Amino acid sequence: MQTHFTLAQLADPDIAEANKILRNCVHCGFCTATCPTYVLRGDELDSPRGRIYLIKEMLEGSKAASARVVRHVDRCLSCLSCMTTCPSGVHYMHLIDHARHHIEETYARPKAEQFLRNLLAWMLPRPKLFRLALIGAWFTRPFAALAPGRLKGMMSMAPARIPSPSPVDRPQIFSAFGKKQGRVALMNGCAQQVLSPTINEATVRLLTRRGIEVVVARGAGCCGALTHHMGKVTDSHASARANIAAWTREIDGDGLDAIIINASGCGTTVKDYGFMFRDDPAMGEAAAQVSALTRDVSEYLLDIGVGPIPVRRPIAVAYHAACSLQHGQKITEAPKRLLSDAGYDVRAVPEAHLCCGSAGTYNLLQPELATQLRDRKLANIAKTGAAVVSAGNIGCIQQIAAGALPVVHTVELLDWATGGPPPEALHDEIVVASNVA
Repeated sequence: MQTHFTLAQLADPDIAEANKILRNCVHCGFCTATCPTYVLRGDELDSPRGRIYLIKEMLEGSKAASARVVRHVDRCLSCLSCMTTCPSGVHYMHLIDHARHHIEETYARPKAEQFLRNLLAWMLPRPKLFRLALIGAWFTRPFAALAPGRLKGMMSMAPARIPSPSPVDRPQIFSAFGKKQGRVALMNGCAQQVLSPTINEATVRLLTRRGIEVVVARGAGCCGALTHHMGKVTDSHASARANIAAWTREIDGDGLDAIIINASGCGTTVKDYGFMFRDDPAMGEAAAQVSALTRDVSEYLLDIGVGPIPVRRPIAVAYHAACSLQHGQKITEAPKRLLSDAGYDVRAVPEAHLCCGSAGTYNLLQPELATQLRDRKLANIAKTGAAVVSAGNIGCIQQIAAGALPVVHTVELLDWATGGPPPEALHDEIVVASNVA
């Protein structure tokens, strides 16, 4: 794609990066076939190629974002399926992130919409506030049908049960069982520790059982993904800096073999810290080191193994590939192989490349499209005939839990297979049916 940025514009590192990305695009349109919003709407401007044209025009002209640009950029899920499909290596993620920051800086949203976005950006990364909000939403659930627009969706999504805080999520060190084989930091996240603390608990059991010392570092918290994808770069970089500082202290202290992340949306962002701070002389080296050490829990477990597996009757598991894992991190086989090696009957979900509609705050900010994608995903899961759904991202788990099947994190199934408790979401009949043969 031909671009026409001035030399003065190209002096801005972000514009220079956008220019490089835009020039890689050859207009082929392969991305349209796998873009969820284009599949649903059939509108060129709701495809990656269409959005690229809009972003190019906006950035080249140094224009404030228009309502038209904002509408189509907001509809993007950042699922990154287009990056998997693209034959030219267009790094759409960095381009759409920059566009969202430009929108945040130049576009005045309606006050109600801006209030909602600011509320989500303030509340979701802070577990204590998020828990209080969920408790309040739980009391209003019976009246959700009477609420207007997006508020209705937010109220109806409040879980029927809000778990108690887990002691696992406090800063501490979990000793390895037996001979120590390694030392890792576990990112306990923000929303996940509120919505499903059993995921972190299962992860700690799995790792310590394999001789891995696990550190929950003091000062680490939200990865910054939620605010980053809203264009709130100041907030997202503050979260990233806190994590980099916390993990660097551990690296410089007793050392780390890896930084383990069990929410793939967070993993995609943390692996990008090196890029985010590429021009920061104070943070760049440490950020790059953190990104290099970061691994999805399935990547790490595939390397070290999960240990002896008791013989069980196989349970049919539909593996849902989170977009941030398959497209953002290019991890496609590790979770399926781990589940299969653990004795589960792993079944592929049709149209696995299409997003479920969760996408961070997308299901709250774009509920109509998110619901269409969720229903399409649930219909495809039903075709597998599985009894359980496995996923590697908390957002996906919450989104597709609206269906008939129990949805659990991959590590919960692996923990169960190697001696841990059955995942809480599983029905008693599934647990009984899996008894040792």
